[in-house]
Amino acid sequence: MKIVIAGAGDVGTHLAKMLSKENHTIILLDQKTEKIKALEANYDILSVVGSPTSLKDLMEAQVSTADLFVAVTPIESTNITACMLATNLGAQKTLARIDNQEYLLPKNREFFKSMGIDSLIYPEKLAAEEIVNNLKKGWVRQYVELSGGALTVIATKIRTSSPLCDVPLEKAFAGNGKIRIVVIKRNDTTIIPSGKDRVLDGDIVYFITTRDGVEDVRIQSGKENYDINNIMFLGASRICIKTIQSLPRSKDIKVIEQDLEKTYRIIEQTDNVLVINGDGRDTALLKDEGIESYDAFVALSGSAETNIMACLVAKGMGVNRTVAEVENMDYIHMAEQMGIGAIINKKIIAASHIYQLILGGDVSVKMLTFADVDVVELKAESDSPITKGPLYTLRLPKSTIIGGIVRDGVGMVAVGSTVIQPGDNVTVFCRKESLAQLENLFK
Repeated sequence: MKIVIAGAGDVGTHLAKMLSKENHTIILLDQKTEKIKALEANYDILSVVGSPTSLKDLMEAQVSTADLFVAVTPIESTNITACMLATNLGAQKTLARIDNQEYLLPKNREFFKSMGIDSLIYPEKLAAEEIVNNLKKGWVRQYVELSGGALTVIATKIRTSSPLCDVPLEKAFAGNGKIRIVVIKRNDTTIIPSGKDRVLDGDIVYFITTRDGVEDVRIQSGKENYDINNIMFLGASRICIKTIQSLPRSKDIKVIEQDLEKTYRIIEQTDNVLVINGDGRDTALLKDEGIESYDAFVALSGSAETNIMACLVAKGMGVNRTVAEVENMDYIHMAEQMGIGAIINKKIIAASHIYQLILGGDVSVKMLTFADVDVVELKAESDSPITKGPLYTLRLPKSTIIGGIVRDGVGMVAVGSTVIQPGDNVTVFCRKESLAQLENLFK
């Protein structure tokens, strides 16, 4: 595919780097010459210096023959205008980054479609939704609900206290049809396991389970259950505001923000929230605000380093659950090794959404924060190869595992004898290079 990306900020740069590795033609358009020329020198990317709202510059960026035009500059109006122009110049599909939640309402979808904008993405809102999910269970590293909760993907770190530790997977859940281990992250290695593999101390393990299997996952992981009722936030960012607005009003919430203007903004946009104007890196301030009494600490400042260090301080003061926004991709593994409970990266979240546009059809893609694997939901069509027999008889792409299916709204964990039927929604775990081959099995 030919993909034109307008905006070389965090999201645009990450997308360009990632997609350039997958045999797509990537053209990056931005007004900052040095930044995009450096990317062009180090990645398989074409760069064009110019404005996304200039017809001349869009033409130079080959928008007229683009399969997908992605506008992810920091300015919403620029992105919307750029997509309108790109459509009129001939781009097949367009996506605009926005910061207005009202635009995402179903009643506005056709309006934007008529303007030439096929899809809208609000990374901060998507990040907030992931934080809310990760605060539902205090013992998980990542919590992803699929098909309205019919299936759930749960990541947690395994210690020697877990009954699963050092047990072959084929024996770990013998007789339990509600749970399956689908991915193991061990140090820098991502493993899509077979029955002979074992979970070792320190592994981050991804489970897929049904609605009534979540508690079993917790028990088998050797984790204690606790409710999260009071939460302290560091940084009154847009993600912080959206997260608080999405949390139940019953939660006791405190926000620490050093910037006075942001302090006033969050007071205006949230209810029943105590806001402290101060430096969240100050351990004395955290102690004065009673951090040890909070169930969770969520660091959402603009600095990955600050967020990681603040979470470590919170853990040292007795907070059970920590969440850090880490936008620097190089720091994610370090933060995981340091024991940060959950890591949020809006670039990864945005990339999941854009992958769906690239794949098209009835495909949903979610990326796992800690593992180099995607969670893909596909619908099995009539007479498709995936329906031709039990899973153990099918030739799946390398590094691919079918974790579960949803049939008539009911989730089921997949095993070797499972037979997929037309109309089933199937959850697959695979590496990016297998996506195209995998999709062909469902057609």
